[in-house]
Amino acid sequence: MYRRQDIDLSNMNSIDGADVAKHNSTKSCWIVLDSNVYNVTSFLQKHPGGAAIILKQAGTDATKEFEKYHPLDYVNDLPAGSLLGPIDPNTLGKLSKQKAPVSNTKSSEELPHISLCVSCPDFKRAAKVVLPRKSYVYASTSANTGLSLQTNLADWGRINFRPRVMRNVGDVDTRRSIFGHPAMYPFYIAPMGTLGAIHAGAEPEMVRGAVRKGTHMIVSTASTKSPKDIMQSYVDEQKRLDNKSPTRLFYQYYMPVDRKKAIELIRIVKECGYQGLWITVDTPLLGKRTLDRVLQAEEALAVGVEEETTAEWETGGENEFAPAMGGRAVAGQLSPYTTWEDLEWIRKNWDGPIVLKGIQCAEDAKLAQQYGVDGILLSNHGGRQLHTAPSALMTLCEIRTYCPEIIGKIEIFVDGGLRDGSDVLKALCLGATAVGVGRPFMYALGAYGTKGVERCVEVLAEELSIGMRLLGVTALDQLKPEMVNATRLLNEMWRPESFRSRL
Repeated sequence: MYRRQDIDLSNMNSIDGADVAKHNSTKSCWIVLDSNVYNVTSFLQKHPGGAAIILKQAGTDATKEFEKYHPLDYVNDLPAGSLLGPIDPNTLGKLSKQKAPVSNTKSSEELPHISLCVSCPDFKRAAKVVLPRKSYVYASTSANTGLSLQTNLADWGRINFRPRVMRNVGDVDTRRSIFGHPAMYPFYIAPMGTLGAIHAGAEPEMVRGAVRKGTHMIVSTASTKSPKDIMQSYVDEQKRLDNKSPTRLFYQYYMPVDRKKAIELIRIVKECGYQGLWITVDTPLLGKRTLDRVLQAEEALAVGVEEETTAEWETGGENEFAPAMGGRAVAGQLSPYTTWEDLEWIRKNWDGPIVLKGIQCAEDAKLAQQYGVDGILLSNHGGRQLHTAPSALMTLCEIRTYCPEIIGKIEIFVDGGLRDGSDVLKALCLGATAVGVGRPFMYALGAYGTKGVERCVEVLAEELSIGMRLLGVTALDQLKPEMVNATRLLNEMWRPESFRSRL
C-alpha cells in the first residue's frame, strides 16, 4: 500500500487522455480519479463488488461515479504502483465515453409532490420514480428470499395497543434522551452506507435534515463522505441555526481487521466529536444480498467477465477488502475475528458510550451487559444478513422474558421494519430507549433531498403524537408493558427448559 500524499506528482509526466482510453480491458485497465491516472488492472479481480463495476469506467474519468460510493482518499488503499501520474488536462476530451449501466433506467412516472407523502411507504414509491435501478436495488435488497425483512415489517403489526380513555391528553411531550443527549423524538436516523448512490448530497444532506428537525443520527463507517466532512456539515448547520438544535451525531463502527487501523479510526471519530461508538457485531461477513447478486451478474455479462462468481465478489474472499454494498469496498472491514474480548482494548481507546449493534438473542444481550457496554441495538441489519433472523421486537420480547433485569441498566435500541410513528410507542412500552428508522429516510433523501428527510421526520412525529393521545399518555415515561398486547409474539418465542438457567 502507499499514501498518495507521499508521492511527488511533479516528478511524474502527465499522461495523454488518448493513452488512457486505450487501456479499457481486463488485460489493461486504467481510470482517472481526481485528475490522476491509476492502473487498476491487478485490482479488478480483488474488487469485492466485481470487476464489472470498474471495467465500465475503464479508460474514462471515473471520479464522479467513484464519489458516489467512496471518499476520494480510498485510492490510498490501492496496491503500490497504481498511481501512474496526472492526466494532461488538455486531453480530457480524448478519454473514452463511460459505458451505459445495465438496465439502470429510472421510472417514467412523475415524482409526486412532497406533500403527497403522508406515510413512510409513500417515500419508497417516490424514490422508485427517481432512483437509478442500481441505487434502488441497493436500498431495497434483503438477504436470501427476503424472509428476515418480511418478518421485520410484519412483527410491528403483531403487537396491539391496549389504550386507556378519558384522560387529559391535550398536551404531549415526545422528547427522549440518548445517553443524556435530549432529542425532540424517541426515534433516530439509523446508519446507512453509501448515501452518495442515493442522492448527490449524500450524508451531509441527511445531516442537515436531522439537525433542522432535532433528531439524532448515526453515521455509517461505509459513508460516501469522510467522518470529518460529515461532522463539518453538522457543525455548519448547527451554526446556521445558532446551535439551537439538540441533534447529536453518533458513529456506527465497522471494526477493521488490522488493529492499528481500528484504533486509528476510533481516534478520528473521537477527534471529530461523535458522541458514541455503535459497534456492528452482526456482520462478520456480508449476507447474501439477492438482488445485488442478480445485478452484479448482469453487469458482469455486459462487460464479458461472466466467468467470475458473484459469491466471491460479495465475501471479498481472502482479500484485504470487503464490501458494505455491491460495488462498495470498505478497506479491511467486516472482520470475522471480532470477539467479546476486543471490547477491552476498544474501551481503552474510546471514552464515550459504546453500543453493540446487531444483538439478536437474550444470551448476547445479557453478555453485553456483563461486559460493561452502555447500550445494545437489537437488529438483524434490516433483514440483509442472516436468513430468517429474528426481528428486533422478537428479541426484545426474549429479553423481557428471560433477562428483564438488564432493562434500565443499559440503554436498549431497536430497529428494522418500522414504518409508522405510533409503532415507536410499542417498542418503548416493552422497554426500548429509542427506535432507529433507516429505509424510510433513505428513500426520502433519494426522492427529495434534505426536504424529504425533514418531511419524513414530520410524518413520524405526527403519528407518534397522535398515537400517544389515543393510547392515553402525555409523556413517554408513562408507557408501560401492559399498554400493549404482545401475546402473538410471546407465544412463538423459543422456550427451552434450560434457557433461564444458562443466562
